[in-house]
Amino acid sequence: MSDLLAPVLTANWGQDRSWKINVYESQGGYQALRKAMAMEPDAVIATVKDANLRGRGGAGFPTGVKWGFLPKDNPNPRYLVVNADESEPGTCKDIPLMMASPHTLIEGIIIACYAFNSNHAFIYCRGEVLQPIRRLQQAVREAYSAGYAGKNVLGTGFDLDITVHAGAGAYICGEETALLSALEGTRGQPRLKPPFPAVAGLYACPTIVNNVETIASVPSIINNGPAWFNAMGTEKSKGFTLYNVSGHVKNPGCFEAPMGITMRQLIDLAGGIREGHELKFFCPGGASAPILTPADVDVTMDYEGLAAKGTMLGSKAIQIFDETTSAVRAALRYMEFFKHESCGKCSPCREGSWWTTQIMQRIERGEGEPGDVDKLIDITSNVAGRSFCLLGDSFCMMLNGYIKHFRDEFEAGCNGTPAWELFPYEKSAIFPVASSHGTSEGAHA
Repeated sequence: MSDLLAPVLTANWGQDRSWKINVYESQGGYQALRKAMAMEPDAVIATVKDANLRGRGGAGFPTGVKWGFLPKDNPNPRYLVVNADESEPGTCKDIPLMMASPHTLIEGIIIACYAFNSNHAFIYCRGEVLQPIRRLQQAVREAYSAGYAGKNVLGTGFDLDITVHAGAGAYICGEETALLSALEGTRGQPRLKPPFPAVAGLYACPTIVNNVETIASVPSIINNGPAWFNAMGTEKSKGFTLYNVSGHVKNPGCFEAPMGITMRQLIDLAGGIREGHELKFFCPGGASAPILTPADVDVTMDYEGLAAKGTMLGSKAIQIFDETTSAVRAALRYMEFFKHESCGKCSPCREGSWWTTQIMQRIERGEGEPGDVDKLIDITSNVAGRSFCLLGDSFCMMLNGYIKHFRDEFEAGCNGTPAWELFPYEKSAIFPVASSHGTSEGAHA
């Protein structure tokens, strides 16, 4: 199955001390920066546009087009903000990238800032991940010492400061405008758009917000050219990307492959479903993405393929669940996460996430009331499209996906049958645990 992989971002992860600048340079690191700085800035942007690199944070917006949104006549400073918050459940791609090869990200940052004339970049990192933060800080210091950052980068007259900022650990700060608010030192809550960050972002100045993987992909594009990047992937989803596969598989992990690999192939790369079990459903793009079933295992894992199935690629956090899993319990755990992480700014999300969680908890206990499932659908129909940011839409899409495919399990919880009677939680546990004995605090799948 190794021929399915496309190691570009992960190519140097196996090197001894791969995070050190001398190791990175020995593998060709910072050659793309030299090549980019010999080009006109607009030519760098054009190269990224021609490569059809789409944002790897979930939205999939064309990166070069986004860079081109910065107003030409705005006299204020321009900023690049790298979203390294990575807090979608099941997602683990940006953090290992920053751990194994932080200079790949830093080189991409310097190229991007040169391209759209930004003299200050921020890396907003999730506060709980202390080791990646320290590694980033050390890598930034190495970049300054080597002349890749700071004053007069590589003797070109271009100045760039890079700041590593640790957040306080809030899922909502993965939303770009909430991230900017937190970076400014205020409460991490989303802002009204427009104005969009490209016009009035950090400190009300033109700002580009990109995901870690997006920026880290730029050096390889500069080195190898747009045609090389376009040779991978599908018609509209080009290049390579990092897929996380976790849950009920034999070999969970992070796999770098071309866009458009199928779900079946990714499951095979992860060693297949655990012995003696079969696939029940999977989340294709993190907790927010509506689930799919075994009938969909041949779907192409790109933006268009998943959209055609009524779900999304999202953060590419693929979570696999076998037949021992209670759909009610899985949905409730995600629902509790969204309720906890709602910033509370708008009523639809704040109240809707609370009420859906209460109803789901009683359904899990087998204490649901007749009509509760329809009530959940009614609540989500009143939240979706009416919340201030996409967090409200996210839990609505997630919950409706579970109800669509496994309504009978939800109805059983409204007819006196607790979820753990239908699906004993200890059977879905990846590691051996004691029986939950009918409580909702049982084994964690």
